[in-house]
Amino acid sequence: ASQSIADTARSTDFPSLVRTDVSEQLELQFYYSVSFGSGTSAKMSVFVGSLVCTFFLTVNGLYSSGDDVVELTPTNFHKEVMQSDSLWLIEFYAPWCGHCQRLAPEWKKAATALKGVVKIGAVDADKHQALGGQYGVTGFPTIKVFGLNKYKPEDYQGGRTSQAIVDAALNSVRSLVKDRLGGKSSGSESGRQSSGGSSGKKDVVELNDDNFDKNVIGSDDIWMVEFYAPWCGHCKNLEPEWAAAATEVQEQTKGKVKLAAVDATVSQMLASRYGVRGFPTIKIFQKGEDAVDYDGGRTRADIVARAIDLFSENAPPPELLEILSEDGLKRTCEAHQLCIISFLPHILDTGAAGRNGYLEVMLKMAEKYKKKMWGWLWAEAGAQSDLEMSFGIGGFGYPAMAAVNSRKMKFALLKGSFSEQGIHEFLRELSVGRGSTAPVAGGAFPKINTVEPWDGKDGELPAEDDIDLSDVDLDDIAKDEL
Repeated sequence: ASQSIADTARSTDFPSLVRTDVSEQLELQFYYSVSFGSGTSAKMSVFVGSLVCTFFLTVNGLYSSGDDVVELTPTNFHKEVMQSDSLWLIEFYAPWCGHCQRLAPEWKKAATALKGVVKIGAVDADKHQALGGQYGVTGFPTIKVFGLNKYKPEDYQGGRTSQAIVDAALNSVRSLVKDRLGGKSSGSESGRQSSGGSSGKKDVVELNDDNFDKNVIGSDDIWMVEFYAPWCGHCKNLEPEWAAAATEVQEQTKGKVKLAAVDATVSQMLASRYGVRGFPTIKIFQKGEDAVDYDGGRTRADIVARAIDLFSENAPPPELLEILSEDGLKRTCEAHQLCIISFLPHILDTGAAGRNGYLEVMLKMAEKYKKKMWGWLWAEAGAQSDLEMSFGIGGFGYPAMAAVNSRKMKFALLKGSFSEQGIHEFLRELSVGRGSTAPVAGGAFPKINTVEPWDGKDGELPAEDDIDLSDVDLDDIAKDEL
């Protein structure tokens, strides 16, 4: 047996390194010469050890441009396959794979026999792992049939001879023709459009290789982009949550955070560019920063919460607006979950410096709580007396503050001091759902007076008219009093 191994290796000298294929692995066997006795030499092969290891051979691709097999890559896959009306049988292979090497000549024969009838393609999935990953390729060779609906390829389950491949291809052609006769259309649409139309995802921006850079790169907005595959079950589960979140985020951030989706089976260059290996993959894009993975939950609430955090981290503090008209009050309060309204003392009581001090406190609180995305308003004491009365403030106790939910028409009053600490404690209680509330009197905002905005200056007492007393007979007044 030892001599047979040596003969096979064409070796007469020892020690020798013998390479034998065992289940596409390498077995390294060592032999050496041992001498016995004086003048007597015997060659004896002694098995020293066997080292079995997986060995990836550097082998060129199994197919060339001279074959009838179409070589497919992320660059040409979409154009050649996804936009084609032809039936495709595509092998995903690795050059070092022994089964793939044995299949190659049969695959070439089948491609030649089916030329002009069925397209036969091959993807080096060891080189183009992202492309293989998009179709769930985990072993080699894997053969997929891309028929009427290119977004839902079927696994090939037939034999590995050229005849078996041709027979299976022709059966698939007959099925495709039968489906077309039955009125079925080609699956050229994005896989998501078949699950409820576009109305449910009107605020999800559809991105692809052509429009991605124009919309996302360099944009001042924040983008959360989902890379999906139409056949992916997890992606289908995520779709309604993503659509619902997109609408809510659009409203709460005024379009400053956008949710988008990329069909990675179509925009393969884009998916490869951002290292997408599985589905769904969600990436966050912000101007001047590298894309980062989203690793949060997959519910609407989780997605919205992350989007709001992203928005708040980059957003300026909310504006602090004076109540000048009914439209201004309603526009601000109806656009936010809570509206924080302060009633500040009359300008004659505080002067510009005193008022600016109160406004500075409000601005600091607006910055501190900007993630809550509340509205912030103020009015001079007495300027909106009906509004004050609806909160039970009415004519004294300035400065005062009310937090109003205009959707429920309920409010809460600041009971502590009008200071950073006092307001912080008040708002903190509200933010965690504590604190007493009451209904707005009348169940709606009262009439709001239209007033001129504060000019930033100290107040001036109204000018008093001079009274001429020269014509007044004081003696007569005294007599009348008596």
